[in-house]
Amino acid sequence: MRRTAVGALLALVLAVLTACTNAPVVAPAPEPVAPAPERTATRIVVGVDDLGAGFNPHLLADRSPVTQALSTLVLPSVFRPDAEGTLRLDTTIATSAEVVATSPFTVSYELNVQASWSSNSPIAAEDFVYLWEQMRSTPGTVDGEGYRHITDVRSRAGGKAVDVVFDQAYPQWQYLFTGLLPAHILKDAPGSWTGATAGGLPASGGPFRVVGVDRGRGEVVLARNDLYWATPATLDQIVLRRLDATQLAEALRVGDVDVAMPTADTDVATALAAYQTRPAPRATVTDLVLRADYGPLADVRVRQGIAAVLDRERIRAEVAPGALRADAFGLAPSQPGYVPTATAVGPDPAAVERLFTEAGYTRSASGAWVLGTTPLRIVVAAGAERVTDVEVAKAVAAQLEAAGIGVDVVAPPAADLASLRAVPATPPVTTTAPVPTPVPTPTATQAPTQAPTPAATSTPTVSASASAQPASTTVRADVLVLPRAVGGPIGPQLASDYGCPEPTVTVPDPPAAPGGFCLATLQPDLEALATAAVPDPALIGTVERVLWAQLPALPLFQQTSLLVSTPAGSAATGFGAGPLVTGPLTGAQRWVSPGS
Repeated sequence: MRRTAVGALLALVLAVLTACTNAPVVAPAPEPVAPAPERTATRIVVGVDDLGAGFNPHLLADRSPVTQALSTLVLPSVFRPDAEGTLRLDTTIATSAEVVATSPFTVSYELNVQASWSSNSPIAAEDFVYLWEQMRSTPGTVDGEGYRHITDVRSRAGGKAVDVVFDQAYPQWQYLFTGLLPAHILKDAPGSWTGATAGGLPASGGPFRVVGVDRGRGEVVLARNDLYWATPATLDQIVLRRLDATQLAEALRVGDVDVAMPTADTDVATALAAYQTRPAPRATVTDLVLRADYGPLADVRVRQGIAAVLDRERIRAEVAPGALRADAFGLAPSQPGYVPTATAVGPDPAAVERLFTEAGYTRSASGAWVLGTTPLRIVVAAGAERVTDVEVAKAVAAQLEAAGIGVDVVAPPAADLASLRAVPATPPVTTTAPVPTPVPTPTATQAPTQAPTPAATSTPTVSASASAQPASTTVRADVLVLPRAVGGPIGPQLASDYGCPEPTVTVPDPPAAPGGFCLATLQPDLEALATAAVPDPALIGTVERVLWAQLPALPLFQQTSLLVSTPAGSAATGFGAGPLVTGPLTGAQRWVSPGS
């Protein structure tokens, strides 16, 4: 019985222990964890007064501060200017670039193996080939002279090394292959060179990428390029926002805009009087290009007579009072070494009478200039999207009409004006609302197979009062208001703007300058300047004198921006003019958000 009692007791103890072991373990409640705060996107808003016609930095029609900013922050360049304007190799794009042979003159580029477009395609030799082919064969480009001296672009190392061969020694080769464009996207895109960049840039090879262009709202949005292989941008976004003077002043006051670079003029300066502002010259001179290959202005005496009519200083004062008067064909007023080279050019009524009379014109009873019984009538044109240019065209027309010259003012798409011989006779828009971006005609890079006869231009197509005309009507412009790029070496620039492109086997019909000017006797001097390591000042002076005598164009002014920022915006960005060719957004990848 004793054994039975002990056994029962042991069984009871084991049962109790087993029950305790199988009991669920209750863990203590965890400490409450506060949710992580949401990260606020960092951005800078930059005020501008215009978005421009498009965003290809190699097209005259697209010249604008916004296009310059996008080229600086989005597109890859082999060389870039430092703070002093000296070109430096951008090793994020090319690890080396050097002359490797002199006969033939050859430059070899070793590309950074990490460099790639935001589409994941490598930045490679095909991008060099695409830019070279477009620059030598497409009308309306900027500084094409250097590319015309290239005879071959060879790829090696799977496209990550490039050999560029020239027809002769070309000391200014470091200025080439800036603003590379994504060939793998553009070469087969509708509109390619012109149309495919009108609404943005399709891929990035820099610290930022274009994520939105809203012309209705007036905004271009850049976002950090997360696929950028070098040091990433600090900001999440940069927004370029179009505002007029009154809107800009209010936006700065309430903190909606951090920095701004509107065109310097009286209204803007007045609206921003409460802020500290400073001017910053732009890399563009506004010219009146005088058509030298067709129509009444093909006679140099008529070109000289037109110049004798016009008061260039009055045009500048009326349209762009904050701009710098330009009196040279080469350097811009803001550039070191600039010297006015203008001879006695207008207004000079006595010279007008003499020159038009020598050209065979007489005064009618009404005071109009006529050739026989045909009144002298010219077409003045400006790109529709370029608001200042349109105002220049109207001011020119008013002065010419007052001198007895009939005038028609047209405003075709800017891309057409810079590339076509005949342009749509579209009247200028008479409204203060933002000008919509016209769609370039399908033949924006083609010239008509046959030029219109001179008689066709004697009938007005679009009057200065902007009367409606059929959309199919086209005209040849006699006076074109066009931008001229400045900031590069003067020799290639003069040859690009006023030279005669020579036919080659691959480009048998190279595009002429927009005004059709070509003076065979001047060509050797232009070539000598373009291929000189150091241009001869005496030869530059000779070329300037010939150009003032021939008048392929009339320089008007170099526009300037008015830089302004809030105190917080200034501290966050160090906003300044930057080098002339890269502009105020140079270094924006290092900007921080205000207050950070």
